[in-house]
Amino acid sequence: IGAGGTAYNNANSYIGVGDTNTAESASQTGLQAPTNKLYKAMEATYPSRASQTVTWRAVFGSSEANYAWNEFTVANGSSDAATNLNRKTSVQGTKAAGQVWTIDLSITIS
Repeated sequence: IGAGGTAYNNANSYIGVGDTNTAESASQTGLQAPTNKLYKAMEATYPSRASQTVTWRAVFGSSEANYAWNEFTVANGSSDAATNLNRKTSVQGTKAAGQVWTIDLSITIS
């Protein structure tokens, strides 16, 4: 939020995807996949905010993250060493070479 530390803005925000289905826990500080994981920078104009919802967007190109998409996170850096805002598991299918996938990750603060 910019109140100290590294902000979750366009210059610093990344969406991470990985292939593990390990259940999420508040104690986790990054993606849990040991190898199949990738953090991708934001698209222009993201993150965006509408009312109480913030949305981050990243586009994974045809040669990136070609594995099962089972876990997601928003981080203020490009690795598990960054501060991860959240981590969620959700089976989204397997991205194949040649495909371009866009991920929108929204968090509503209430």
